[in-house]
Amino acid sequence: MALAAADTYVVVLALTDMMAGVGIGIDALQRATPIVSGFLLGYIAVLPLIGRLADLASHQRVLLGCLAVFVAGSAVTALAVELPVLVAGRVVQGVGGGGLVPATLAIVAQLWDRDRRGTPLGVVGAVQELGSVLGPVLGAAVLAVADWRAIFWLNAVLGVLLAAAVVATGGGMPSRPRPLPVAVSLLAAAATWLALAAPEALVTSVSLGVPFVPFGDSTSRLATPVGVVALVLVAAAVALWVHGAWPVLRRADLLGALLLGGALGSIVLTFAAADPEKEVVGPLGLALLPVAAVLAGLYLVHHRRAGQPLVPRGVVVGRTRWALVVSLCVGVALVAVIVDVPLLARLVHTESETVAAFVLVRFLVAVPVGALLGGWSLRRLGDGLVSGTGLALAAVGLVVMSTWGRGSLGEWTATPVLALVGLGIGLALAPVNNAALADSPEDAHGTASALVVVARMVGMVVGLALLTAIGLHQYYAAVASLPDQTDAQALLDAAVVQVEWVFRGAALAAALGAVASVALGLGRNPRG
Repeated sequence: MALAAADTYVVVLALTDMMAGVGIGIDALQRATPIVSGFLLGYIAVLPLIGRLADLASHQRVLLGCLAVFVAGSAVTALAVELPVLVAGRVVQGVGGGGLVPATLAIVAQLWDRDRRGTPLGVVGAVQELGSVLGPVLGAAVLAVADWRAIFWLNAVLGVLLAAAVVATGGGMPSRPRPLPVAVSLLAAAATWLALAAPEALVTSVSLGVPFVPFGDSTSRLATPVGVVALVLVAAAVALWVHGAWPVLRRADLLGALLLGGALGSIVLTFAAADPEKEVVGPLGLALLPVAAVLAGLYLVHHRRAGQPLVPRGVVVGRTRWALVVSLCVGVALVAVIVDVPLLARLVHTESETVAAFVLVRFLVAVPVGALLGGWSLRRLGDGLVSGTGLALAAVGLVVMSTWGRGSLGEWTATPVLALVGLGIGLALAPVNNAALADSPEDAHGTASALVVVARMVGMVVGLALLTAIGLHQYYAAVASLPDQTDAQALLDAAVVQVEWVFRGAALAAALGAVASVALGLGRNPRG
């Protein structure tokens, strides 16, 4: 969980270096958007499917599969010298990293009964948020001694070590690997490394360099004989693994996964690919939003007719529905702080992006503390009271933040306010998961956990776009009212107004989450 969370934010400081590594200049920042949105696309779009697989197969097997996918994506990202390959690697990373979450939460539901899950869920939430803190720090530490590619090689090594730990703690491999898929996968990995790394000793060799010569006028390393062989072997390996897992995949409702994943992917690409300075939705938003609506409608029709739908009937009922609402609100509040506190710091406190990012640490450290405290207090206070209190505290802190001006971050009061908001958001993490797991059937805990994470991530993606749009509207209105639009200090004040409005919107989201949290304590489904 910590590894997946860290990788979500690890590119914060490395993005410009990654752009240079694939031939994109700093003046073309918009072209780098897929590096971030690609990871989110992979993370969110397949979560319902992997959550369902966690219900149908052993949790150990799902964890190992997701770690294998994560390692493969990390290696491809580290080897990339062209943007499409880099984005593909990030998408694959997102698929593997996102899949670790529902499997882990399903393990908690399996090992502890619902009256004792609070503390374990708090620990899981704390570890996940700690990963978010460590992501930028890890990236900065690696960049201090190596280039950006070392970040992703480190991810790959950590993934292999974690897979070994899963095997050891799980009592060995869940089943003996089939020789043919393993052999083809190893050949695919070797061929992909050759194609993407293009070792100079081979490329410049008169006799051995022919397979590395691009076709026609192409400059892509995959548009070569060795690249084609690598792609064919990768496709064969995937086909063999899918064939072996087909009985489980068929029960998981692949059509439903395609429809729901397509709808979620369209939403991610609509909002995550937008340029917040110019638009609420991305360049393809007007086309993708109708596609998302159609796919969501088709999934609902399919859900009613399917014998075994992707999201089993009886999952999104009772407190689970309210848990999804609260999780959505948490995502909106969380992303507003993560994005706009560093933005405010760069505007009024420091010109260094690194220093601005570390201003956020005061908030990020408090989130896992709140997660631990929230999980520990569930048995005594209940889901609704813990979550509602936490989000109410976060709303109060965000209201205070919406009044911050030029010198606010330099005052001592900034630290307790940021800590209060972080503590409040952290308090809501365990209750949301606990309520969803308690009110979902025992054979659907992975699915319920996946839906909670999806709601939170959608809240982050869509909330950021909408709150930024509101803030920019207020910014342009403030600029338009200036008597002298060349006054640098007045323009700075207008930019601060934008951030203040984002915090106001986040405070509203937190307050709505606090109200919705009341429903988390109204009853329990005895099936849990």
